[in-house]
Amino acid sequence: MSSTAKTLGIVGGMGPMATALLYEKVTALTSAEKDQDHLKILINSNPQIPDRTAHIVAGGEDPRAELIATSRHLETMGADFLIMPCNTAHYFYEDIVAQIGIPFLHMINETAAHIKKAFENTTTVGILATQGTCQSGVYHKALEAQGMSPVTPDPEMQKHVTDLIYDIKGGKKVTDKGFLEAVESLKSRGATCFILGCTELSVADKIFQFNGPFVDPLHVIATAAIRFAGGKTR
Repeated sequence: MSSTAKTLGIVGGMGPMATALLYEKVTALTSAEKDQDHLKILINSNPQIPDRTAHIVAGGEDPRAELIATSRHLETMGADFLIMPCNTAHYFYEDIVAQIGIPFLHMINETAAHIKKAFENTTTVGILATQGTCQSGVYHKALEAQGMSPVTPDPEMQKHVTDLIYDIKGGKKVTDKGFLEAVESLKSRGATCFILGCTELSVADKIFQFNGPFVDPLHVIATAAIRFAGGKTR
């Protein structure tokens, strides 16, 4: 890696396993022959950031202050740009960037642009995410800007998705049965591509190795970060 390469800052802790997986993906996806070919990365894993979905859906504690403080800390430590392995937290993206002075790559927009390019014939995209992400409309806005239509699970199927997400956060034994039922329900409504729109679902993908047209935003943002920093991807 060139000495002029940008230092990456990761706004993490939402949850810790997803943050660790993102670091692993950035490392694995970097074209490198020796240690010095990898990115310089700063990680602020702050699990004390209040639950994003609880705030959006039920008016729980506002996570903005902690998100901004975590981002500012990374900037102070020398990060040249930021990424954030939490889909739901992108609902607060504009509030964060207004308080920092470095670029912040937008995982949701990067994912929508990737789908448009990689799945040319896709018109309807299934969103598998927290209730907060679905209700916030962050993926709806990004997909519609790319000319695609989003669909989300009905309440019964959403519960299956939510259970898998929070079971992973809680370190519980997990099953993908209900999650795959939610996928099939979205297929019946025309979805031909599916976003793993919660970073715990990225963790689930590592566990279960989902087979099909799934898009992992962690993979997308890891690749984007490597290129933005001045590195090369495998």
